[in-house]
Amino acid sequence: MKALVLSGGAGTRLRPITHTSAKQLVPVANKPVLFYGLESIASAGITEVGVIVGDTAAEIQEAVGDGSKFGLEITYIPQERPLGLAHAVIIARDFLGDDDFVMYLGDNFIVSGIADLVEEFRGSRPDAQILLTHVQDPRSFGVAELDDDGQVLGLEEKPEHPKSDLALVGVYLFTPVIHDAVRSITPSWRGELEITHAIQHLIDARADVRCTVIQGYWKDTGNVADMLEVNRTVLESLSRRIDGEVDEASEAVGRVVVEEGARVVNSRIVGPAVVGAGTLVEDSFVGPFTSVAENCRVIDSELEFSIVLRDSTLHGVGRIESSLIGRHVEVTPAPSVPSAHHLVLGDHSKVQIHT
Repeated sequence: MKALVLSGGAGTRLRPITHTSAKQLVPVANKPVLFYGLESIASAGITEVGVIVGDTAAEIQEAVGDGSKFGLEITYIPQERPLGLAHAVIIARDFLGDDDFVMYLGDNFIVSGIADLVEEFRGSRPDAQILLTHVQDPRSFGVAELDDDGQVLGLEEKPEHPKSDLALVGVYLFTPVIHDAVRSITPSWRGELEITHAIQHLIDARADVRCTVIQGYWKDTGNVADMLEVNRTVLESLSRRIDGEVDEASEAVGRVVVEEGARVVNSRIVGPAVVGAGTLVEDSFVGPFTSVAENCRVIDSELEFSIVLRDSTLHGVGRIESSLIGRHVEVTPAPSVPSAHHLVLGDHSKVQIHT
């Protein structure tokens, strides 16, 4: 069995971060979200992995390498532009051959991993197996309709009027019958070859399409709010580890990780939180559910429920929370200027100004 990991796409919902960085490499608890998926694949006993890459191919390849650090053999498959998940299967045909495979969206996060799901698929080997989860607003997802026995009746991609609250999780398991299906569909209104249409083609052909409704934690980390929420979830399982320097005037409370080479000076860290290697936290407070990456500077500031990427500086900016701060960022106080009101008022106006 092989794996196909999708790491292309523009990541528009994470802009401006993704103007200069791949969305799959935004860190969760100081580790790129893509790495969690690759580790899940390795834990499921799969070693041959094809990675679909687009405009950020060089950055993905630099981060992942040949896959050996994950126990994987990586083959990179370029996609000129994102034309849909089914298109990714088409261009990966030579790599996949006639093997079964799991398709994993590189910006998805499943806390429990996929080992049990892969084992279940290998044991029963349906033509396709999809993962579903209940969501509050299914209009942003592929949505499944099931009958009373839990069999899949149909799928819709981002429907305006969903027939259920069961969204497709970004992990799919296929036998080689999917290859005929992806070549039998036409582009959707979005101009993409939708994997939901290919699976619907299998359903219409009376293929064996099964579903598993997962109960564990799943997130599509495609926007800032979800990225911060995944970061919170991962940090909740953190084990305390102080490899860096925490001086006597500082306090590290609870599940705090201070990586080797990091320094905490006259500051308070309240976990769960992680401070990356080479980072300085001075005269500051770092609160729960915060990840500060390597070689950052947090000075005379407060930070909580946030992610700070590498080589960034926060100096004298008071309190920051619920924020995603990119690489090589400088956040400093604005210069003091006299306050003034600029008015253009019509005749007979009445204005109240707080002074």
